[in-house]
Amino acid sequence: MTAARLSVRDVSWSPSHDAGNLLHATSFELAPGRTLGVVGPNGAGKTTLLRLLYRFHHPTTGSVVIDDDNIWDLSARAVARRVAAVLQEQPSDFALTVGEIVALGRTPHRRGFAGTSGARDKDIIDEALVRLNLSGLANRHLGTLSGGERQRVMVARALAQEPRLLILDEPTNHLDIRNQLEVLDLIRTLPLTIVTSLHDLNLAAGVCDDILLLQSGQTMGFGPPAQVLSEAAVSDTFHVVARREQLSHSNTDHLTFHLHAKGPPR
Repeated sequence: MTAARLSVRDVSWSPSHDAGNLLHATSFELAPGRTLGVVGPNGAGKTTLLRLLYRFHHPTTGSVVIDDDNIWDLSARAVARRVAAVLQEQPSDFALTVGEIVALGRTPHRRGFAGTSGARDKDIIDEALVRLNLSGLANRHLGTLSGGERQRVMVARALAQEPRLLILDEPTNHLDIRNQLEVLDLIRTLPLTIVTSLHDLNLAAGVCDDILLLQSGQTMGFGPPAQVLSEAAVSDTFHVVARREQLSHSNTDHLTFHLHAKGPPR
């Protein structure tokens, strides 16, 4: 797997011509191998942006360029060879085994009417199962798994695509602490360009090279976590009082959040 260079150029999106933009003109450059965290309040445009990156939405304006190619100048199959997405919505009623679902990741690479797989496909599928600690579950049906296990299956399927850009929409949502840590550790070790939306700002600061801060579809900041996630920016964007505190057991700091103090009753 090799990492892609991602260029987002003045991208906006509206559901219709007479509706307002859910995402206003957004631009950023992401070098190969870097991890971008997309953060912001509910309704900020995070999922809309991710859908533009994996070619679910066509941008109203602007372009999404992977290396030197606008993704809308490529076929859907060609984009699927470069971009894989793991979404919040996890299917639970697939009548397929874990191994069969992970094997679906090879679909964009198969040729011919039958789409037959070969020894290389099997090796890639097995490697994805091992990487996500799923080998022992390969013959289990998806509906019998926990939410954390299903999330790992979806990540393994995405890795079987051999993407150069991996999109993760709230990958730690609804996961227990151990599964959150496992997903974050995977993000740190994958040799890919990664764009992930995250609710937890401290997790985002710990795992991401860059942060894109959104509010109401507008870019509030882009750059290193320490620069973008300042006390003032977080307070203004989330309408809270944010404080950066030094952790006593390490040299790192940590954001804490409080509601604005209420005035006296009238």
